[in-house]
Amino acid sequence: MQNTTRQIQTDVLVIGGGATGLGTVRDLAMRGIRTVLVEKGDLTHGTTGRYHGLLHSGGRYVVKDPQSATECAEENAILRRIMPQYIEDTSGFFVITPWDDPDYGDRFLKACHDTRVPVQEISVEEALRREPVLNPKISRVFEVPDGSADSFMSAYGIARSATQYGASILNYHFVTDLVREGDRIVAAIVEDLRTGEHKRIEATYILNTAGAWAGKIAQLADLRVNVMPGKGTMIAMNHRMVNTVINRCKLPADGDILVPIHTVSVIGTTDIHVLDPDVYGIEPDEVTFLMEEGEKMIPGFTRYRALRAWAGVRPLYREESSAVSDRDVSRAYKLLDHRKRDGVDGFISIVGGKWTTYRLMAEEIVDIVAARLGVSTPCRTAQEVIPGGEESKLYWLGHNLAHVEADDSYGDLLCECELVTRKQVVQAIRGGAANLDDVRRETRLGMGPCQGGFCTYRAAALWGEVKPDAVPTNAKNNGKLAQDGAGMPGTALVRHFLQERWKGLTSIMWGDQLRQARLDQLIYVDTLGIDLLPEHIRPPQPENELVTGHPAIATEYHHD
Repeated sequence: MQNTTRQIQTDVLVIGGGATGLGTVRDLAMRGIRTVLVEKGDLTHGTTGRYHGLLHSGGRYVVKDPQSATECAEENAILRRIMPQYIEDTSGFFVITPWDDPDYGDRFLKACHDTRVPVQEISVEEALRREPVLNPKISRVFEVPDGSADSFMSAYGIARSATQYGASILNYHFVTDLVREGDRIVAAIVEDLRTGEHKRIEATYILNTAGAWAGKIAQLADLRVNVMPGKGTMIAMNHRMVNTVINRCKLPADGDILVPIHTVSVIGTTDIHVLDPDVYGIEPDEVTFLMEEGEKMIPGFTRYRALRAWAGVRPLYREESSAVSDRDVSRAYKLLDHRKRDGVDGFISIVGGKWTTYRLMAEEIVDIVAARLGVSTPCRTAQEVIPGGEESKLYWLGHNLAHVEADDSYGDLLCECELVTRKQVVQAIRGGAANLDDVRRETRLGMGPCQGGFCTYRAAALWGEVKPDAVPTNAKNNGKLAQDGAGMPGTALVRHFLQERWKGLTSIMWGDQLRQARLDQLIYVDTLGIDLLPEHIRPPQPENELVTGHPAIATEYHHD
């Protein structure tokens, strides 16, 4: 065990800063339970920040996974009420294309009624009037209350609410060990990846909400949690070609959904089993397949500009690890009480589920912990609105532009693509961002067509203004990111952010996006010479990093 320099005591320690972990820490804090959350990266660094942004109606699962369908339908209504500022009411169409079984429509309709998923059949003419680019050869259309959700912004909103209730959230804290005394887990040893400091966090209960990494966390306590990481690849298209979520009306499969979110449309997803949630890539045939499947929903889809490809890893759970197709594994969540299952107290895991069901998952695990701690305060997360949503106004596409117009802040735009202002970036930096990729998650900086081409150097210069005391790494921090990113000089900030953007471009480099990448290279390599400047600090990288070469900018590679 490592030497520790500081000890922290709390009632509950939550491991994992995705939606489920954040929902859990908020629920605990609202019930007056002392709680600390640790996350090895920034919030949403894992699966929560790497999905297609769908607020599920439940329609996708009504036939094959009815329990998950009902959970999604019920939570869909709750999330619209408690966090409207992060949700767009796009609605959703399930369409039968010429490649789909026409008899599946009646089966789908009945299953929606059985699982209490709101549904109505509309005419093809009405669907085409609302979405003119849809395949005119579709034969039936069913409308459900799908939506799109900003998993990044919502995560920060949930976190702010939790801290207002007294919770402590520690980003860039990696769990290196769990301390087991007899038949109880009593503490976790964590390393601050920015300073190299080790901390011992003692807690009455430790909750494993690490998603696809839950199995790795459990192994630290010699416990088994059979997570089957299922990689899902998605592509963001540089055009919001539809304003409604489009689903193929068939059993869930690869490449059968198109989600409009912010200014883009996201097509997904594949479902491929991977051995390690930290080691995977995006194969060219996945991209080709998704583009061709998009053509079946939107004729001419392959002629649109692909903006970025990325992949997330689903935390699929199976009690036994026997071989099975990932599509056959339930999307419902599973709570594992290790006291009952393994005779080990002080440790509970929750795995599976969807972003849409994060609040429900949190409520169930907190109910158990609260009862064992003797806390009778009921859960209020289904009623209490997350700050910022008090007016019950749902997000709409012109939201950012409306704020820029109201503030007359055109001259303060750092990222024209996503309408990100100087004020927003300053708030993110001062709020504890460790690098520009953290700023991106909070503001959408660099997520537009140029993928950081024109805003990266501006944001790095602003970072220097806000934190002028940034210094190169030294022996004291052993090359780690210094506290709050203060030890990352401008060159490293730029190189790191360009690398993060480059990862999503390698598999979609053709047409306009290839020309854009060449322009970015001319800016940063040929003009600014970023590849020739010293980079004193590298951000922490996962073990077993995949390695490849960028012609000038990058040397390391790992997919979103």
